[in-house]
Amino acid sequence: MLNNIGLPGLLLIAVVVLVLFGRGKISSLMGEVGKGITAFKKGVSDSDEEAKKADNAREISAPGEDDKPAAPAVHTDDKSETRT
Repeated sequence: MLNNIGLPGLLLIAVVVLVLFGRGKISSLMGEVGKGITAFKKGVSDSDEEAKKADNAREISAPGEDDKPAAPAVHTDDKSETRT
């Protein structure tokens, strides 16, 4: 359905949108879209930096070969009752 729009169809849609909403409304909308894209890019780059920091922290605090994990605690029940 949308495969055959082409340049004239897109221009017609742009003119209709401009007439319906006005130039001021569209420019403010495009400004908000630009701010959203900028915020998204900043969030992606921040998450990449945090992931790198987490990887570096894991490498620094990784236990060496001499460090062995503690053995798990074994709980024994000394209060076992037997009935006769």
